[in-house]
Amino acid sequence: MTGRFITFEGIDGAGKSTHLPACAQFLRARGVVVLLTREPGGTELAEAIRDWFLHRPADPQTEALLAFAARSDHLARSIRPALAAGEWAVCDRFTDSTVAYQGGGRGIGIERVEQLEQWLHPDLQPDRTYLFDLDPEQAARRRAMARAADRFESEDVGFFERVRQAYQARVAADVRQHGAGRGRIVVVDASRGPGEIWKILEEDLISCCSTWTPR
Repeated sequence: MTGRFITFEGIDGAGKSTHLPACAQFLRARGVVVLLTREPGGTELAEAIRDWFLHRPADPQTEALLAFAARSDHLARSIRPALAAGEWAVCDRFTDSTVAYQGGGRGIGIERVEQLEQWLHPDLQPDRTYLFDLDPEQAARRRAMARAADRFESEDVGFFERVRQAYQARVAADVRQHGAGRGRIVVVDASRGPGEIWKILEEDLISCCSTWTPR
């Protein structure tokens, strides 16, 4: 694969989805061919799973398996072909979300989800992950003003505290593996204004564009 893989992560209401189109537009302006996609979703099958995943009840293990079923098709039919063709894939959520939401929020265990991760895509991690970090109570206020809640967004603050803690565990593991400031995860203070956040993203994207070479 010669392309690059960028993901956006964070609890619902943190504001990550606002910046995805701007990221894709920025890269395209620099001559990069971009696949802008999302999880669950990105293919016909994965989008059908997404509808069930977001709106119908399922036990926690089933949720995790549905997420990975959608991801398997998404990787095979969309992300891997794009990367092989030299495109950059920019994705709203990836496996970090399953670790955080099902592993942490639902309580099935981070290690169990990471076992599925190693089975499905041991050879592929995002080159860069922007983790939008926000206090769950503030995120809840944002969600209430923005839209009708799906079944995840309807969860209480305690659920999102566990999700946030699981994200932080992924950050800590990334630091242990690569060293502070050298890993794939960039933590973004999502309490800042959109302009401030975009400046952080833009500076990092400029750095990535100048230093990354094809695999």
